[in-house]
Amino acid sequence: MAGGTATGTHDGAAPRRARGALEGEVLAALWRARGPVAAAVVQADVAGDIAYTTVLTVLTRLCDKGIVRRERAGRGYAYTAVQGEVDLAAARMHSVLNDGGDRAAVLARFVSDLSADDERLLERLLRGEATD
Repeated sequence: MAGGTATGTHDGAAPRRARGALEGEVLAALWRARGPVAAAVVQADVAGDIAYTTVLTVLTRLCDKGIVRRERAGRGYAYTAVQGEVDLAAARMHSVLNDGGDRAAVLARFVSDLSADDERLLERLLRGEATD
C-alpha cells in the first residue's frame, strides 16, 4: 500500500485514535488538572503531537454536549469538566441501557458477563450496603 500501512498510518504519522478516544484523553487531562485550565494546558497533557486547534475543537464539542464548562480567563477561556470520571461513566452506562432496546435483555447480558467479585459488589450495592 503506497504512502501508508495496513495499521492506518500514513507516511510515518502516528496512528489515528479510535472514535471518542481523543475526547476521553481531553477529559482525563481536565480531571487531572483539578480546576479550570486553558486549552494549551490540556494540549500539553494529551499524549502525542496534537494540534492546538484540534484540542479547541474537542473542547468546544464537549462544551456543546454539556460535559465541559468554559469560562472567560483573560483573552481566552479556561475549561473544567462538569462531571467527574465516575459520574460520566455512570451517565454513559445509563445512556447505553436506554438506547439498547430490551432493557431486561441488556441488563441480563451485562450481569452474565460480570466477574464473581463484581457480582458480589453489585449484590451489596443493591442491598444498600457501603462499598468501603
